[in-house]
Amino acid sequence: MTDLTPTPNDCPLPRRRSDFATFNEAIDYAARSEKGMNFHDMRGTLDRVYPYAQMREDALADAYRLAAMGIGKDDRVALVAETGPEFAALFCACVYAGAWPVPLPLPTTFGGKESYIDQLAVQLQSSDPKILLYPPEIAEMASAAAERQGCKGVDWATFKDSEAPTVDLPEAQPDDICYLQYSSGSTRFPTGVAVTHKALLHNLFGHADSMDIGYNDRVVSWLPWYHDMGLVGCFLSLIANQVSVDYLKTEHFARRPLAWLDLISRNKGATLSYSPTFGYDICARRVSSQTNVADRFDLSRWRTAGNGADMIRPDVMQNFVNAFADAGFKASAFTPSYGLAEATLAVTVMPPSEGIRVELVEEERLSGSRRDLSRPARYRAIVNCGKPLQDMEVEIRGENGDVKGDHQIGKVWCRGPSVMHSYFRNEEATEECLIPAEDGKGSWLDTGDMGYMGDGYLFIVGRAKDMIIINGKNHWPQDIEWAVEQLAGFNHGDIAAFSIETENGEEAPAVLVHCRVSDPEERVKLRDQIADKVRSVTGMNCVVELVPPRTLPRTSSGKLSRAKAKRLYLSGEIEPIDLAA
Repeated sequence: MTDLTPTPNDCPLPRRRSDFATFNEAIDYAARSEKGMNFHDMRGTLDRVYPYAQMREDALADAYRLAAMGIGKDDRVALVAETGPEFAALFCACVYAGAWPVPLPLPTTFGGKESYIDQLAVQLQSSDPKILLYPPEIAEMASAAAERQGCKGVDWATFKDSEAPTVDLPEAQPDDICYLQYSSGSTRFPTGVAVTHKALLHNLFGHADSMDIGYNDRVVSWLPWYHDMGLVGCFLSLIANQVSVDYLKTEHFARRPLAWLDLISRNKGATLSYSPTFGYDICARRVSSQTNVADRFDLSRWRTAGNGADMIRPDVMQNFVNAFADAGFKASAFTPSYGLAEATLAVTVMPPSEGIRVELVEEERLSGSRRDLSRPARYRAIVNCGKPLQDMEVEIRGENGDVKGDHQIGKVWCRGPSVMHSYFRNEEATEECLIPAEDGKGSWLDTGDMGYMGDGYLFIVGRAKDMIIINGKNHWPQDIEWAVEQLAGFNHGDIAAFSIETENGEEAPAVLVHCRVSDPEERVKLRDQIADKVRSVTGMNCVVELVPPRTLPRTSSGKLSRAKAKRLYLSGEIEPIDLAA
């Protein structure tokens, strides 16, 4: 095989920071550059170079194929979002054809074949697409889901063989819907977020501006394209801001996490890369204390190590710094952010080089309860998630909608050009979270997250619907989970906490914990140790269930799904280990 030459970091074409009226214009402009996408195999070896010019050419041909099938303006096209040139071209093809691409997840290890078919089918039912396009390798599952929904299903190799007669394509407008995004947790009751060209480009400008994307920048990413951080932040943004990128598939990162850092080290211009907390956690854990990281990695050029998509853990970030400082990684590179699909992606981003900044907040303040003076005060480190993007307003509101002052905890509301158009065909859900402003300047988005502002920065405390309320007292599930994680032998994501109704009709906290201990007596000791730890945090007795490793479900972005864990536990689909056996 001949040696491949990756696309360059920079070229003579002047960079434009997403200042386009539509995403179609952004694709056209990127195609004039020499930059593009570079796809790597499991070991990080470059196996496909895909310049934006080639992507545009393929996308136009695919747009003609869609048109020949009778697919046009405002039709939905469901795409299984595998990281590769086929999806990239098909997504852009839909945009050119005036159709709305709907990225859907790949199968995961959790839940098996039937679970994946169910998930696809329910999202197909919600988005009502004309066609589902998917990789040939998952034809059996994808076609079964399409058949259940009654929509056409075609693998993309077969699709590419269909005729592509040239036709006139519709002209996109800024207020047209560009794509439909399903948030990572939306599996049982899915809500598709409709994002306009205008909203998308405003958010993409915000990324470039907040991270000061400029000369010679290059991105490395393993994030899935069916999640907003991967799709918007590490795919669409790179086209609209003309950035070359090196991709590792998500499943390859899961098997060999350090391949991500190898890729950053090997690509001399790699300056930006994003990950949720668990990505940094798993890398720090995989490196042996005996390893001389400076011999293997060079992370000195990594100036923006983005962090988002779940609660940011300062202890995990510190562990990563400790593990990779000798390889040139700088703590100031960490760039916390906060966002959600309903705001296209980013709401706030930490200014460059400010790193991780935390405030210690008393847990009683976080839960809104009065301090029990008989127990010592406990504190949680709350991470600063940065400042709002340009033209994005953020306010903290109370239950009655009143605006809170600095360091007062409440619901996080935001408004600006990036906020979604609506939930697709779900007026009730749209009205629940989009609240018209009294000043008539557009609607506020109630994010459902809890936090507070301080000197113009946003601090996120937790998700309102995850709050455990027992005997009128509020408890954050992550406080319980983090407490249990301090015990020996547990990893980030091994614990799920939520409330259940006990046999006597009272609410109690329940904790599901991955158990790697095989000795029956040691298991009982472990359960009692966990119960003691939770009692020390909450002052209450709790239900502790040990479950086999890899049992707790995750969302498509890799976050622990407490709601799904609770549902599977109560339905009997998660079976605890029998300690009496």
